[in-house]
Amino acid sequence: MSGAPVRGPVRPYLAQRIGMAQAQPVGGTLFITDKKPAHAAGGMVVTNHPLASAAGMQMLAAGGNAVDAAVAALFALTVVEPMMVGILGGGFAHLRLPDGTHAVLEGQGQCPQGVGPDTFEPDPHAPPGALESIGRKHSLGRAAVATPGTLLAWCQMLERHGRMSLADVMAPAMQHARQGFRITPYLSECIADTAADLALDPEIASVFMPGGRALQAGDRLVQPRYAESLALIAQQGAQVVYAGPLGQALVDDMVRREGHLTMQDLRTYRTRDREALRSTYRGFEIIGPPPPCAGVLHIGQMLRVLEGLDVRGMGFGTVQGTHVLAEVMKMAFADRLAVTADPDFVPVPVEQLLSPSYADQRRAQLDLTQACSWSAGEGLGHRESANTTHVTVADREGFVVSATQTINSLFGARYMVPGTGVIPNNYLYVLDPRPGRANSMAPGKRVTSSMAPLIVLRDGQPRYALGLPGGLRIFTSALQALVNLIDHGMPLQAAVEAPRLWTQGYELELEPAFPDALVAQLKAMGHHTVRVPNVGGGMNAIEFMPDGSLQGAACWRADGTPMGMGGGLARAGVRFLPETRKN
Repeated sequence: MSGAPVRGPVRPYLAQRIGMAQAQPVGGTLFITDKKPAHAAGGMVVTNHPLASAAGMQMLAAGGNAVDAAVAALFALTVVEPMMVGILGGGFAHLRLPDGTHAVLEGQGQCPQGVGPDTFEPDPHAPPGALESIGRKHSLGRAAVATPGTLLAWCQMLERHGRMSLADVMAPAMQHARQGFRITPYLSECIADTAADLALDPEIASVFMPGGRALQAGDRLVQPRYAESLALIAQQGAQVVYAGPLGQALVDDMVRREGHLTMQDLRTYRTRDREALRSTYRGFEIIGPPPPCAGVLHIGQMLRVLEGLDVRGMGFGTVQGTHVLAEVMKMAFADRLAVTADPDFVPVPVEQLLSPSYADQRRAQLDLTQACSWSAGEGLGHRESANTTHVTVADREGFVVSATQTINSLFGARYMVPGTGVIPNNYLYVLDPRPGRANSMAPGKRVTSSMAPLIVLRDGQPRYALGLPGGLRIFTSALQALVNLIDHGMPLQAAVEAPRLWTQGYELELEPAFPDALVAQLKAMGHHTVRVPNVGGGMNAIEFMPDGSLQGAACWRADGTPMGMGGGLARAGVRFLPETRKN
């Protein structure tokens, strides 16, 4: 048995042996969860950094709702998880409102008007599945920056559904930027991993590699210039970027460094309100953003195929169960590559992909004994970064927020806008530099994403909310969590921490907790297996319990921390009785 998939020493809070031993000689897979869940009745905030979770909880404690908490947590994450998310990024926010309606606010990155299908020259030596351009032009530096949407989307989400001011929800972020915080080993390792690129830009290097030395775990990170930029936003709102001085600083730097973004791109950017996409699986309703978010669509497609199989009987971590998951992933990626992109530019056959007849067609093509190569299905008309963040928040009023946000690669385009402390995205890296593809670049085209900010209902009521970072590995990891919960009956903590696999049709990535005997049998079936430290990023999730309480969980793949609020205000009419004077 390989070691348990944890960062650091194992704390044996919970061991799970899941699966039916008779399904395969290997049986199930043993793993040990590294973290404990949180339980509360008054609200739950789960993010990938404890200070961001605390920022959200501070809003709930001050009388805010889950939207206030989510926006506060996201701003805090731009400070304490700066390699993953920023005000110049993109993403999807999925909200459930107290009346039971769902709202999807899309703030995805968008191709500048000066970028088209022939702007970048594809690298002929890029490995299979990679979408690199010659000179890394669309992955590093100013030319890689797409028109950002996060700041506008966050401000609109707060204005529409929150009850606190922008300055109030930004206060924790400004405090941590101004006063500093001690960085975790996770952030330190991310700095070290990208040090060669960060060193190319003096501005970003001075923050994360002062004196040429990468910050180490426990060092204090202070970001005074970013604190000033945040204060300006708190005073004036999103227009500071889309029609004001921060946007002008971004564009002026572009002009000097051969970037494509203009003030016209910023002024004309608009967020989108999207109708939530819904699919079903074994009595559960799976809800999330539609295209250009590809994740939720292809989760629904894969679940529709799996619904016709005895997934529970196959067991978790068995050869057959693992093989079937790998095959449906390969099938989904083949279809995604062919047809899924910005629906304003490419007709995406959503109804066909989710139809029972198409699921029957694809299921009939499954070989339960051998790995296969997959192509797009009949009748159907890249390198995405793994570095993103996710927040999951719920309150006692009925607001639920599941939001995934990113600047794409670690530290985005890996430079700072001079004098601002702001790190731009490198979102053009997600688009295909080759012309004539569904996901090729075009002026104004929204970036396609694997994000999967899910809210799952049972009998019309929320049962789970979850999401994670991880680029192309996001939606397949979310799929596995749903299978763990619905088919294998795992508790929430086990479901988010369980060992994962991933493939898009090339190598089959397996986390360390999968046993060597299982890997050998998968190889014998034709899978090209490879061991990886982790698949995807830190999932965080909330389970809505039958008694009305909440359970929050975060996994070992990031600094994820659930925080819950119990207690509440005093009973109505409570008073101290006046003291009686004695003569």
